[in-house]
Amino acid sequence: MTDEQLVLTINKAFYRAFEKQDLEAMSTIWSKGTASVCIHPGRKAVKGWEAIRASWEQIFKATQYLEIETEVISTEINGDIAYVILTENVMQIVGRRRLQATSMATNIYTRMANKWYLIHHHGSPII
Repeated sequence: MTDEQLVLTINKAFYRAFEKQDLEAMSTIWSKGTASVCIHPGRKAVKGWEAIRASWEQIFKATQYLEIETEVISTEINGDIAYVILTENVMQIVGRRRLQATSMATNIYTRMANKWYLIHHHGSPII
């Protein structure tokens, strides 16, 4: 596989873990470094894996069901850093409410020991 294929594969795995609300799968994708950052749409930045994990856990506890469709706009790789820019179409059931949102997202990956890890996820709503 090319580097681009590897990055896109791990990016798909991130969204699969997100959609399945699978924290264990997500923990294999995210870097455990203290510099990792996650910015959920409309929220402040969360830094470090433990805080990032807690933020996803909170989202998953409030959500009964998720469907996510993505469309990759751009993928760039420079050495051991890669980013993917995409749109996220998210449908979720929270309580008895069905919510839909479209966001622009940037996911940044770093290669460590020949494996790509997510170090930055930033989602911004499209209005």
